[in-house]
Amino acid sequence: MSELKKWFELPVGAVIDEPGNAVKYKTGSWRTFKPVLDKSKCNDCLICWIYCPDNSIIVQDGKLIGFDYEHCKGCGICAEVCPDKSKAITMVLEHQ
Repeated sequence: MSELKKWFELPVGAVIDEPGNAVKYKTGSWRTFKPVLDKSKCNDCLICWIYCPDNSIIVQDGKLIGFDYEHCKGCGICAEVCPDKSKAITMVLEHQ
């Protein structure tokens, strides 16, 4: 793992100017709530995957298999867009 830059080594405005670097910045520790999947209610419509702003919905072979909690910020969009009939995704407190 690379060492963090010192404040004076950052570009003006602290902009991260290295392309394709999002995978390096694990932002999951920001969240208060996390999404939890009840697979028995999920119909794999993947609407959550379409709307997730962090690309944190893990899909394999056309099916939702879980969440990338290292990058999920807990915004709750996935739970909000989950169809009313299923409500397969619920938001729960991160640390209970």
